[in-house]
Amino acid sequence: MDFGYFTLSDNHYDNNTRSSNQFVADIAAEALLAEKLGMHSAWIGEHHFNSLGVLSCPDLVLSYVAAQTKRIRLAPAVTVTPLHHPIRVAEQWATLDLLSNGRVDFACGRGYDRREYAPFHVSFDDNQSIFEEGLEVIRRLWAADDRISHHGKHYSFDNVRITPKPVQQPIPTYVGSFSKPSIELAARLDCGLIVAPFAAAMSYGGLQQVADLYNGTCAKYGRNPRRLMCSYFIHFADDKAQEDAARARQIRYYKECVIQALPGDPKTAPPSYRYFVDMVDRLTKVKPEDLTENSVLLGSSARIIDTLKKVEAAGYSEVILYFNVGLKAHNQVKDEMARFMAEVAPAFADGRKVAAA
Repeated sequence: MDFGYFTLSDNHYDNNTRSSNQFVADIAAEALLAEKLGMHSAWIGEHHFNSLGVLSCPDLVLSYVAAQTKRIRLAPAVTVTPLHHPIRVAEQWATLDLLSNGRVDFACGRGYDRREYAPFHVSFDDNQSIFEEGLEVIRRLWAADDRISHHGKHYSFDNVRITPKPVQQPIPTYVGSFSKPSIELAARLDCGLIVAPFAAAMSYGGLQQVADLYNGTCAKYGRNPRRLMCSYFIHFADDKAQEDAARARQIRYYKECVIQALPGDPKTAPPSYRYFVDMVDRLTKVKPEDLTENSVLLGSSARIIDTLKKVEAAGYSEVILYFNVGLKAHNQVKDEMARFMAEVAPAFADGRKVAAA
């Protein structure tokens, strides 16, 4: 099993003195450190207007990282494709794939924050349909040798060919999923899948159930399953005081950043987001003792290894790790990244060698 660096650039906190500019600079430095430490990948989220996160251009940050690295995989987590024209998305990530010599992993999703849609004049209520059509267009543009035309519900164009072409054919593509429609779309379009354990636990019961649903849906469409990945919040803690502080930090993230971003009002949540209503209700009531291995890696290295062994057994090929959550200090993030690669990753080294072979 491989491990990557992951961030959503959460910075929407009460009495927060950390500027968005500083945090974006910290994230770039952490992604560069991930290569030095031997991590497999760097996954950087897209958020707008500081509604939750402050990093709006993962493609630009990853281009900066690409220029200073040789090995690490480069990925958005995720590109909110309905906010962008699919031609432009295809061009941007094909260009990064070229400049990085084929190191792009492309991940996409609908997002979940209505406030990010309104200024772009994109329909939040219809974003499932926009997302599905846009993703199909992006992948057609990457694969096409000649000019193509498209006339759909949301996008229409004639005689388009993107340049440059991506190095990878195809670029590995993942759908970020909180819901059954997204899992079904990933299977239908022959994409990999990325899930968040806390959402998987609330929606399906756990990561194993998500894997079973994805694999079964792939079989329904006559597809071989692609890579399964998940993201995990992570906090090292070696005594009760450190553990209590980590749990408080995680709950602060949920309550000050996440809850207000999710479509949790049953009166306004679109049908494709109804599952978030229960999720918001649970997060509103979350207590420190509710933070189990279904949502967060928390504790000693041995404890974290034990949880990740279960994830590996469920069939997940990579875990991307959210170190800098909840206003965690930059130096602490770097220390925890180094500790993970020194104390946890070696327990999975044999699996990585087998996968590489």
